[in-house]
Amino acid sequence: MGSTIAQKIIRQHLVSGEMIPGSDIGLRIDQTLTQDATGTMAYLEFEAMGVPRVKTECSVAYIDHNTLQSGFENADDHQFIQSIAKKHGIYFSRPGNGICHQLHLERFGVPGKTLIGSDSHTPTGGGIGMLAFGAGGLDVAVAMGGGEYHINMPKMTKINLTGKLSAWVSAKDVILAVLQKMSVKGGVGKIIEYGGEGIKTLSVPERATITNMGTELGATTSIFPSDEITKAFLDAQGRGDCWMELSSDEDAIYDEIIDLDLSSLVPMAACPHSPDAVKTVDEIGPIKIDQCCIGSCTNSSYLDMMRVAAVLKGKTVHPEVSLTIGCGSKQVYNMLALNGALADIIAAGARVLECACGPCIGMGQSPNSGGVSLRTFNRNFEGRSGTADGQVYLVSPETAAASAINGYFTNPQSLGEPVSIELPEKFLINDNMIVPPAPEALMETVEIKRGPNIKPFPVSEALPDSIEKKAVLKVGDNITTDHIMPAGAKILPYRSNIPYLSNFCFGVCDKEFPERCKREGGGIVIGGQNYGQGSSREHAALVPLYLGIKAVIAKSYARIHCANLANAGLIPLEFKVEDDYDRIDQMDELSLPHIREELQAGTDVTLCNLTKGTEISLTAVLTDRQRKMVLAGGLLNYTKDTAE
Repeated sequence: MGSTIAQKIIRQHLVSGEMIPGSDIGLRIDQTLTQDATGTMAYLEFEAMGVPRVKTECSVAYIDHNTLQSGFENADDHQFIQSIAKKHGIYFSRPGNGICHQLHLERFGVPGKTLIGSDSHTPTGGGIGMLAFGAGGLDVAVAMGGGEYHINMPKMTKINLTGKLSAWVSAKDVILAVLQKMSVKGGVGKIIEYGGEGIKTLSVPERATITNMGTELGATTSIFPSDEITKAFLDAQGRGDCWMELSSDEDAIYDEIIDLDLSSLVPMAACPHSPDAVKTVDEIGPIKIDQCCIGSCTNSSYLDMMRVAAVLKGKTVHPEVSLTIGCGSKQVYNMLALNGALADIIAAGARVLECACGPCIGMGQSPNSGGVSLRTFNRNFEGRSGTADGQVYLVSPETAAASAINGYFTNPQSLGEPVSIELPEKFLINDNMIVPPAPEALMETVEIKRGPNIKPFPVSEALPDSIEKKAVLKVGDNITTDHIMPAGAKILPYRSNIPYLSNFCFGVCDKEFPERCKREGGGIVIGGQNYGQGSSREHAALVPLYLGIKAVIAKSYARIHCANLANAGLIPLEFKVEDDYDRIDQMDELSLPHIREELQAGTDVTLCNLTKGTEISLTAVLTDRQRKMVLAGGLLNYTKDTAE
């Protein structure tokens, strides 16, 4: 029996466990990446492990999220990350150099290697045939220290692409079509592999757009073969020597195969407030728009920007529309400046932003109240833009540019014949914004710089025999990490200050939640389906931990957040019977009377609703290893205990 691409890479990196779907496996990690919104905490955790120098082949710290320096906090965090990177053997990408996923694809990614990053869109690396996972910062810290990265062995899904995209239809429309078919829960427990004759029509930047938004499917990761198209991209980056061919065997067996005819696709959009609320642009109709934002790690490549420049050339942005454009990297920005495309963008009236995540994570450019914003980003969760009632649609760069000119939702196919854009044979290569680490012999001379905003991360204690707490919050389905721990320009600077950050926990759902937790001495959170979807931010577990949350009981979980809960020492529990969700009300007094004994035995967990006098059966969503972690009080405690 043949193997898929992912199975081949997993087999080569398997350290522990068996490749049986659903079972726990430990993988050797070749590369790691962090970004500054999660990086400060990840490096504090790495320090706590006491490992003097990273043991990966390559680790990179990127500054791309908290680049708006309205106070000292972000600048201090950047100095801390740069100094710790220099000391411990990590490359440092300076602010302004670009977005981590775009940059890693350009300058560091290697086909066939494993990569984890403290950002949920790390699967972008699958565009060049990497097995790339989003993970919590503590998982990344462990990997940098030479530890295994644990996941449940995924099932294999193949999306068989046929045909060729029509004019003005783009890779963004491909992944939106997949989201329409599969939903934001359809990829849970799966690795999505793209194959078929249609992949030969897609460039690496287009493939990376698709694997980037595979995260919105809830997929473990997504991957394309590494072929002659991959080689051409790496050759153009001056890194052709790291290329290797990767493909699935002809007799590889998949758990699921989905056929998608590229030639049948039309321009599409995800409507507010979910990436799978997909309609065609024509179905939405010519509604008035207020803002267009082009960029983010999804659509900020040279190819995307050149297509946008071609649409804007000789035209003017509609007077009632604000158009912002942010390139994914300095390389892209430089090349647009040199070939004149940047001049066309500026002349049209676009507002050019620095090479960073920017509006995608609410770091500026929030739309007007109730405003309709078209964004080439990957998420349109409610309030994520920084405007509570903003109406955010996810679209392709072509759709965004055409709409910005007209002032209303526009199908770019109405523009006529598109301008053909080819990738360059050689990209402009200038790595002067990447700072290498100090030589190992000099690492002791490097001083770590810590600003006053950097506070210690909360420490969990070993699990007690029993827990008795109130249900301090009850929420519904598809609660995202943006609901649990919002981002945005006002909050992101405090990612290294958990005590202050706790004041905003669940603010989107219930502004009283932090004070209620403090008053009640913590508690238990009740959730619905797909709890914790979205980003990999471990703050969505660390902040509830700080507030005294002991467990979450939900109908189901998103993969990364579930792992982050266990890493923090919180217990992710599922209802054995989903309807039991309706038998708990907010502020009911709950008891887990035998929790330690039941976790040790690996049995079902008993929940007593003391308010209603009822008993409910739960399942701990934990592997054997995670059970031991939770019993110890989290991954950091477990790592220390096993090392002693």
